[in-house]
Order: sequence, then structure tokens, then C-alpha cells
Amino acid sequence: MSEEVTLPLDEVRRISIDVLKAGGLSGDHAQAIASVVYAGQRDECHSHGLYRLLGCVRSVKEGKVDPDAVPEVVDHAPAIVRVDARFGFSPLAFERGRPLLVEKARRTGLAAMAINNCFHFSALWPEVEAIAADGLVALAMTPSHSWVAPAGGTKPVFGTNPIAFAWPRPDGPPFVFDFATSAIARGEIELHRRAGKPIPAGWAIDGEGHPTTDPAAALAGAMLTFGGHKGSALSAMIELMAGPLIGDMTSAESMAFDEGVGAAPCHGELILAFDPTVFLGADAARHVARAETMFESIVGQGARLPSQRRYEARERSMANGVRIPKALYDDLQALLPRP
Repeated sequence: MSEEVTLPLDEVRRISIDVLKAGGLSGDHAQAIASVVYAGQRDECHSHGLYRLLGCVRSVKEGKVDPDAVPEVVDHAPAIVRVDARFGFSPLAFERGRPLLVEKARRTGLAAMAINNCFHFSALWPEVEAIAADGLVALAMTPSHSWVAPAGGTKPVFGTNPIAFAWPRPDGPPFVFDFATSAIARGEIELHRRAGKPIPAGWAIDGEGHPTTDPAAALAGAMLTFGGHKGSALSAMIELMAGPLIGDMTSAESMAFDEGVGAAPCHGELILAFDPTVFLGADAARHVARAETMFESIVGQGARLPSQRRYEARERSMANGVRIPKALYDDLQALLPRP
């Protein structure tokens, strides 16, 4: 078993900010990115926690990301917000655009936010959770780099193309799911490679199109979609909705834009927000109660809601801190300036 280091949560945020600032990112970007890294590590989503800092710093060093970019928020239409991230990382663009998205959703019942020209590396659930905290239903989606083969194919076309959804609940945290339309997040394959562990069958194929459990061969070949043709269709939908529909790049175009340097994917993101009180008016409470009946019918038979594991992990981390591989801790310390 590899050696591990235990960190209190406030140390996770401090290390994140210090590493990002040392890597050249502005204070605003460092704070915004640290918030999503903190959330990922706190909820034991290791592939989206402190490990992601390595890629953020590398992307800046490669000269692709503007570490000082100031997002521009545009009131584009009665129910549409556009945010030009100006080739900075996405978390700050989301933070700057969210208040106007929420305002529009409360006014019209449904609003959309298109984030363009952003480098994206983070999970989507922190974003939809933040919108649900305002009492709104949220849906978010984004392409990435073309790492994933379509069902029946052998060559990458799609990105990991995650989709996330949040439903606010009257008592307690929201119902949330966030998953890649690939069989697994690419970060999980990278973590297996770092740990010298094989990946499960069904995650990927090698460069010749053959099934593989070797993470290095998988990273050089293509990932697979989940659920065969069903995941492939969802992935294509996300390419369209968060690519051409909002005037941004597909995963294949993002990969070409990268020019082989291995930076974070650059593309767009689409976020939708729905206000149940506008949709339902005076009947809102009655219909929200019906949703709670459904949730109770799920957990009442011993099944688990998709967000439960993260919330349980959150409680553990708040009480006990988090554990990360010592090798990762050493890599992060190496990015900090010497005293």
C-alpha cells in the first residue's frame, strides 16, 4: 500500500491557492480554482481534487491559458447569459456569470448561460450545487478533448463529455448527479497509471482498437463510452449543445487547438437553470412534495441516491481531514517556492 499524507481541509485550500499563485495565476483565478479543487478533495472525488493542480500549472506553463484573464459577462438575451472566459480557466467565468443566470431564471422560469473560450478541468457538480443552493434546478454539460471512441468505432471523436444535474430539496442537500459519458473520467485512468495499477476491462482500447487494462495503452488509444450506443448518443448530444449551439469548439477541434502540448481542454460550457416556482406557481409546494415521495421510495428500499456517497464523504472529511498519496503531496510541494 502506498504511503499517504493526512491534511485538514483548510490545508487543502491553502496548498491549492499557494500552488496556483506560484504557477502564475492571478489571485481571483487561484481562489476560484481552489474552491472547486477543495470541493473535489473534500468529497473524495480524488481525480478532481488536489491532483488537478498539476494539470492547471502545466497548462499555464505551456502558454495556452491566460493566467490573468478577466471574464466578460454579457446580457445576451432575456433568458441567455454569455460569458467570454478570454482563454482563462472556467471556474472564475462561472462565478462571474452565475448571479445574472440566477436572476434571469427567476424572472423567466428558464435561463441559459454559455461560457466560451474557457479551459475546463473541473467537475461540474460544484456548479450545479451552487445553482441549487439558490432554489433552482440546474443542468450543465461540456465537451473536452477527443479521447473517446464512438460506439462501434476505434478512433477518438468525443470528449469525456460530462453532464451534471441538481434538484434542490426542502431539507438537506440537493439531489445531484455528475458523470462522464465515457466509461470513466480520464483522470481515473491517469491515477491508475500513477499508482501502477491496471484499469478495469471495458474502460478503454489501445491504439490498435483492442481492449486493454494497461492505463498507459488506454491513454495512448481511446476511451469507451458508458452503455455502448446510449452513452455514445448522449456524448454526441453534448458535443452539439455545448459546441456548435453556443459557437464553441467540439472535442476534436479542442484537441487540434491544443497542438499536442497537453494543456487542459479549451472549449465551451452550457448551463441551464430552471425556477420551479415560476413553472408551477401556487402549486409549487405540492409538486416538490411529490419529488420527495420519489426520493423516499428509492432510499426506502435500500437503494442509494447518486449524491449520497459524496455527502457521506463530505462529513468524514469535515471531521477527519483528507488523505492523499505522499507522491502527490511531494509533487505539489515541489511546485511551491522555496522559503
